[in-house]
Amino acid sequence: MSYGNFGKVFKRLIQSFQFILSKLTERNKIRKPIFLLVAVVSLLLSGCVEYDVGVNFNNSNSGQLVQHIKLGEQLTSFSGDYVYEWLNSIERRARKLEGTAKRISREEVVVTIPFSNGRELQTKFNEFFNSGRQQTTETGAAGNSELPKIESNLLVVQNNFLLVERNELIFDLDLRSLSLIASRGNVLADAGAILDLEFGVKTPWGAKNIQRVETAPQPENKGGQLVWQLQPGELNHIEVVFWLPSPLGIGALLITLFVLGGIYLRYTFMPNPQLQLATKPSVTE
Repeated sequence: MSYGNFGKVFKRLIQSFQFILSKLTERNKIRKPIFLLVAVVSLLLSGCVEYDVGVNFNNSNSGQLVQHIKLGEQLTSFSGDYVYEWLNSIERRARKLEGTAKRISREEVVVTIPFSNGRELQTKFNEFFNSGRQQTTETGAAGNSELPKIESNLLVVQNNFLLVERNELIFDLDLRSLSLIASRGNVLADAGAILDLEFGVKTPWGAKNIQRVETAPQPENKGGQLVWQLQPGELNHIEVVFWLPSPLGIGALLITLFVLGGIYLRYTFMPNPQLQLATKPSVTE
């Protein structure tokens, strides 16, 4: 996810294991040792990349896009310099979108990008995760022909009902290009054993998952947050509906009640100022 550069990291993984492929093939004298390679590489690469994306809403006018990326030792030992630069690029893009990046370790980073409404979330999310497309276009198709193409899009539809706001969040992530890691036509490993991708939504009043198709991933409730385990090799479609309090609407209502309460107290418990003026004795010279 950070998808243009993520494809490059994936390509680097493939290149790193071409040497292992050739050695295993020569040693066992098997032309296509698929089952052996799947077992060995799955063990070597288990949990190589953990990428959690969370959308946290405080109310209709405040929230954060939080990303937690952690790289496994197996990946950094094979392609350390490259993946470290990938993490650095994530930090730079976050700051460009007025976000912050906290480097927990050299292999782990937490990025937080604030947003003030659904439209801003949609703009920042799509700009952040699709920023690699422009780089790919500039470098040319020839040098990137082997990169997995990952498409993502986030859509937020908001409807204001004065005191509350109805939100519908639709997220599509096409990971079909990551179905298998392959090299020279031989299957190496299931990408699900290498990538641990999660997407979460947290709101003050909870959220409701909308399942449009049977194959859509089902969320788990973790501490009031809906969390989806994204599946490499599939088209992941997430749709969720939730309600948020509207600070502007609530504030306007409180101001109106305060004014009406003041008028009521003034004319109920205090004498009418017009009557006071009428009963005052006139001053004669």
